[in-house]
Amino acid sequence: MFDIGFSELMLIAVVALVVIGPERLPRVARTAGHLLGRLQRYVSTVKSDISREMQLEELRRLQSEIQQSARSVEEGLSSEMQAAKQALAVTAEAVNSEINAPPASAPAPSVAHSPVAPPLPADLPGASADRSGPGTSS
Repeated sequence: MFDIGFSELMLIAVVALVVIGPERLPRVARTAGHLLGRLQRYVSTVKSDISREMQLEELRRLQSEIQQSARSVEEGLSSEMQAAKQALAVTAEAVNSEINAPPASAPAPSVAHSPVAPPLPADLPGASADRSGPGTSS
């Protein structure tokens, strides 16, 4: 705290002994010690209060930064959601217009989709005996 050496303390003690006197010197020293202890406790309390206030201010600043960041993320997400909703609405409108539009022409029936298929030559009665083919003998 103060830059006082041992020789300076001895000089102060001798002057105090001469000025105050030997009867009252112990009581004055005790009172000075109590006052010095109170002063040190007060200084340490003020230091800890200042430190807490600095930490609290830092936490408040950090909280405001986080809230600002959260707001920007929320705004970005909401704008993306709006864009996605608009794109979905446009797509839904296009699909509805295609569904509700009258057909241009009916498709021609294809052979593959006909209900009755023509019989194959191998399926005809009497063709099972002649499966070996012409010109072959058994």
